[in-house]
Amino acid sequence: MWKDKSPGLKILWLWTFGTAAVLVTNVVRTRVRDMDQFTNSQDQTPHVADKSPDDNGLSSEVILEDKS
Repeated sequence: MWKDKSPGLKILWLWTFGTAAVLVTNVVRTRVRDMDQFTNSQDQTPHVADKSPDDNGLSSEVILEDKS
């Protein structure tokens, strides 16, 4: 099959596959970098277990009641 094709067409197919490979690689690298940034930002947030012992377990969150 490839023996019947012209050299220009072969080069065009190689160019197409190479471009597709570069685009897929860039998308994967971007997704991995975004996932790393997301996990790093989660690691930097304080956890509930980091409360001081004199806090008595009470939080400063406000709970709104539904008055319907």
